[in-house]
Amino acid sequence: MTRKTLPTALLALAVLCGCGGAAETAAPPSPSAAAAKDKKHQLEAAKADCMKQKGFKYVAWVKPELPETEEDRSRAAGDYQAMRKYREKYGFGIFAEFIYPKEMDTTEAQGERGAADPNAKIQEALSDTQLGAYYKAKDACMVTAGKQVLGVTLKSNIDYYNQIALARKRATSSTLDTDAKLMELAATMATCLKGKGYTVGDTTPTAMAKRGENAFFEQLDKVGREQDDSVPNVPPPTKKGQSQPINMPRLTAEQARPYLAKEIKAALDDLECGKDFYPAYTPRKSAIDTQIRAQFAY
Repeated sequence: MTRKTLPTALLALAVLCGCGGAAETAAPPSPSAAAAKDKKHQLEAAKADCMKQKGFKYVAWVKPELPETEEDRSRAAGDYQAMRKYREKYGFGIFAEFIYPKEMDTTEAQGERGAADPNAKIQEALSDTQLGAYYKAKDACMVTAGKQVLGVTLKSNIDYYNQIALARKRATSSTLDTDAKLMELAATMATCLKGKGYTVGDTTPTAMAKRGENAFFEQLDKVGREQDDSVPNVPPPTKKGQSQPINMPRLTAEQARPYLAKEIKAALDDLECGKDFYPAYTPRKSAIDTQIRAQFAY
């Protein structure tokens, strides 16, 4: 796998969109999802027009998504059996991409199914100087398109993803982390996990829901840093409002299997301890994610 460094926000989005898992019966997209996709097309068209005005070629492109299945919807509703079936094979969905690239819809798999971003080839053909100017123009056009289509003030392309993450954090913290029942269920889950030997810090509902996933994102980054002599083994502190980059490792399926085995065990322990928490938390979190997706058209 080609090494890549991605913001945590981007990786988190992939997980939250319900990517991965064996597809069975496809369910029709919800009206809100269709509206978000239409706005995404508008956003891309605005970016392409802006880039053309700046003298750069940019293809207005929206990635074809894998169809949402009934199992995807069941997991988003906090259904225990659906969540268990997913976690028994994919864990939290972190190291699984090295073993199940098609199911996890990795960048390579997207290319194979004709869903690769055509702008990548455009960028590959540019010199370093041209690429620097291209990125500068792309940032400026994202600012313009963001204001024109979404009505949001952006600083750059990456700021778009940072704002998505920030908006989601604010929405979940203000509604879910202040809910007395969810706080009680999260505390019970934390006690259970501590009893199984897991380290638990923040016990707010949103922190408990992301605890296991974040732990394996950190493991993924650790492996990537150990493979790359050009970056420190310990990640530097992040600036306020920015996401921590993930240094993606190069792993074969066989090399990834031991990591996934640990991840699956941790994911199942997490689910068992949160068997009362997730049915109460996940549907509300999914509703917030849908709102944020519609707001930012991603």
